[in-house]
Amino acid sequence: MENQQSKFGFTKFAETWNGRLAMLGFIIAIATELLTGQSVLSQLGLI
Repeated sequence: MENQQSKFGFTKFAETWNGRLAMLGFIIAIATELLTGQSVLSQLGLI
């Protein structure tokens, strides 16, 4: 167990997953806008 890298903090593993989840969120936001015809901000009531 001493040879395993930490999975917390600014590691390559964490940054890879952060990027993947950010891209997934962006695609979901675009799809939601296309399906509803409203922007994400207006759906949240911010505009």
